[in-house]
Amino acid sequence: MTRKTVDTLIIDLDNTIFDWFAVWFASFEPVYNELLRVTGRPAADIEADIRRVHQARRTSEYSFLLEEIDALADLRATGDIRDSFSDAIDLSRRGRDLNLSLYPSVFRCLWELKKKGTKIVAYTESMGFYSAYRLKRFGLDGVIDVMFSPQDHDLPAGVSVENLRRLPDEFYELQVTEMRHTPPGELKPNPTVLLDILKTVGAHADRCAYVGDSLFKDVVMARAVGVFDIHAKYGESQRRPEYSLLQRVSHWTDADVQRERAIIAKGHDFEPSAVLKESFAEIL
Repeated sequence: MTRKTVDTLIIDLDNTIFDWFAVWFASFEPVYNELLRVTGRPAADIEADIRRVHQARRTSEYSFLLEEIDALADLRATGDIRDSFSDAIDLSRRGRDLNLSLYPSVFRCLWELKKKGTKIVAYTESMGFYSAYRLKRFGLDGVIDVMFSPQDHDLPAGVSVENLRRLPDEFYELQVTEMRHTPPGELKPNPTVLLDILKTVGAHADRCAYVGDSLFKDVVMARAVGVFDIHAKYGESQRRPEYSLLQRVSHWTDADVQRERAIIAKGHDFEPSAVLKESFAEIL
């Protein structure tokens, strides 16, 4: 295969540079299990309740699920809901932190590409606060030149950022990487948004590559605008048994879920331009 000449690399973040699904599942499962125990309601009812909140907030990583889920309305009226769920919240945080690390070779490879003069751009569906926190945790503030993400969701009534933060703003906010927001309500795969990203960073499609784990969201979108598509196959999580829980409680629409399932089912008929089978290092 002829080596592709690239001066701009666009990377998906979740399941491309780190195992987002492992982080999500480890942090979500303890709270989910406690919801089932405390309410005594059928799993299908709780999952539908969770999904309504996630869809309203446009994210499956909503930190204030306990404050808004209908199933806990009566319990919230009797006291602080976070006190009632303190053990589950502690397990959730520990699970998140234990799983929050870059895939092997990602940091080294990104630095090597950057030293060669490659512009590195991140495009993620995870909201700005969560994504910025993770980039800082990974040591990628400044390694990635620009990050595009959706705007953060609104906070529940009576909750302020100042009350939530225990450390200075510099701990949470990117200091070098430029943050930009994608249009409200626009999710992958959206070729128009990707074209706008290219225009914003001054990239040309024929000298740009895009790497992502999702055939549905990343590879198909990149190909639609003439960007060299690279499938991070090592990061696929859609075939894990637990993935169906994410689909049942996610902010995705039913049409999104069905379209993803259809592409996965036909995956053997769809050939990305390049495939990273075992690790991110193969991109070199």
